[in-house]
Amino acid sequence: MEKLVIIPTFNEKENIEKIIDAVFSLQLNFHILIVDDNSPDGTAAIIKTLLPKYNGQLFLEERTGKLGLGTAYIYGFKWAIDKGYQYIFEMDADFSHNPADLERLYQACKQGAGVAVGSRYINGGAVANWPTNRIILSKGASLYTRIITWMPVKDPTAGFVCYKKEVLEAINLDEIGFVGYAFQIEMKFAAWKLGFKIAEVPITFIDRELGASKMNKGIVKEGILGVLKLRWQSMFKNYRKKVTNTVYDKLNYQQQDVVLEGK
Repeated sequence: MEKLVIIPTFNEKENIEKIIDAVFSLQLNFHILIVDDNSPDGTAAIIKTLLPKYNGQLFLEERTGKLGLGTAYIYGFKWAIDKGYQYIFEMDADFSHNPADLERLYQACKQGAGVAVGSRYINGGAVANWPTNRIILSKGASLYTRIITWMPVKDPTAGFVCYKKEVLEAINLDEIGFVGYAFQIEMKFAAWKLGFKIAEVPITFIDRELGASKMNKGIVKEGILGVLKLRWQSMFKNYRKKVTNTVYDKLNYQQQDVVLEGK
């Protein structure tokens, strides 16, 4: 029981069984936690039919409503830490993230990174099936985030990530304030501010073929204003969880970033 993939869901009935089967077809014995926000399309019901097939590997946590991407991941992080998983992954349900790339993110953390980011915007990374305006928006958001925060991560909004347990244990998850896509920026920012190594692994991001995108104007607004708020609050906010010094002695990380470029 070492590796857990957290997949938040809201109305993903077209994709959920396929993505679960795809992850379990891999050779590295990943477990999956689905955090479903009371999907009215019956996503949770489909997952429940698969629980006997993947007994002890597939888990479902149902919440009362649509509470936001960030809170779903925070819920999953705390669940994973409590269960003792060593490597905790974020991944979308819609195949925009290739399940096969989970192994590459895992290897990046095994080789010394505290955080491994599936990156669209380093050498070897790419985006497929996105309209031009969406690509411009995404690249602009990444550049904007890097300028404002000074965080040396080329794809700070990426949602395909592996965290070592020690990183999530070190971060005060209750201090993570954003619930939309700005959550992804804040988590990387918190890890960076605490001195963990961040590796970027090139991936090809593929726009969803089935189901509806969750992107909206509110998410874009949160991202723009949230980055400014994040930078301002960083002068006062302490992301480090209050624990004994012994725990941090074991971490033994230096503040540096590792970028794994494609050839």
